Amino acid sequence: MDRELLGLAADLSRRHQPFLTATVVWARGPSSGKRGSTAIIQPDGTVSGWIGGACAEPVVLREARDAMADGKPRLLFLGTEADIASAGSRSDVITVPISCTSEGALEVFLEPMLPQPHLVVIGESPAVETLVTLAAALDWRVEVVGEDLALPEIGASTAVVIATQGHYDEPAVEAALGTAAGYIGMIASRKRAETVLGYLTDRGVTDDQLERIVAPAGIDLGHIAHREIGVSIVAELVERRAAGELRGWPSPADKPHLAIDPVCGMEVEVASARWISEHQGETYYFCAPGCKTAFDKTPAEYAGV
Repeated sequence: MDRELLGLAADLSRRHQPFLTATVVWARGPSSGKRGSTAIIQPDGTVSGWIGGACAEPVVLREARDAMADGKPRLLFLGTEADIASAGSRSDVITVPISCTSEGALEVFLEPMLPQPHLVVIGESPAVETLVTLAAALDWRVEVVGEDLALPEIGASTAVVIATQGHYDEPAVEAALGTAAGYIGMIASRKRAETVLGYLTDRGVTDDQLERIVAPAGIDLGHIAHREIGVSIVAELVERRAAGELRGWPSPADKPHLAIDPVCGMEVEVASARWISEHQGETYYFCAPGCKTAFDKTPAEYAGV
């Protein structure tokens, strides 16, 4: 990895942003991807660095999305159908046939770099002490904020818990709603929560925003001591993460719409497709300009494939 990519990786890590490294560990020419070629891929599909040409990159991007969704590294083998057949079945390798005219082949190692779960607690109480202790024990990154409401950087993977005990509930909730937090919970009785929500409604906060607030926070453990409320909230946050919430990266449900290149048979992500043709009212998507050129010359040969 060159210095520029190392700097980018360090910056993303420092800002607790998810990313993935894709490294070519083996290559057979002719191929634009060479052994040691590395790229950093971000959840929005931004690629920094180099991993291969028009055929390899879309496949790597698609598999990178899956790797970030489940957090597991994987090794890809990209080659022709004949390459895959001769390589045999390997349980630790994902094989993807590609139909590039160069007939090169690549092995690419994908390694997701995902941030720690992030918890921001506003306020202080015995419940907060329990909450902070348990979350830290689970390797969450925990930050506690006081009445100044000096919130840290908060993203979709952050859970915000408001434990202001009636002292400054309303401004604390408003501050949390001004962030992209994936969870906003409030330690309060139902009656107190209704009062706060009523105040926010009068302030013009929309129903969509109010629906983001979980109050009272935590799973129902019955009649429990105040300190044990922290246990119920940690249990809820763990449950939500297990269900795929509180993510700063794509979830398995975010899979893109794919089309089949009618010339080579490769999958193409529709939203990011660069080569597109229209024929008799149908739209066709291509993995590379060569496939589009072949289609445009004799569309009847490929239309309907």
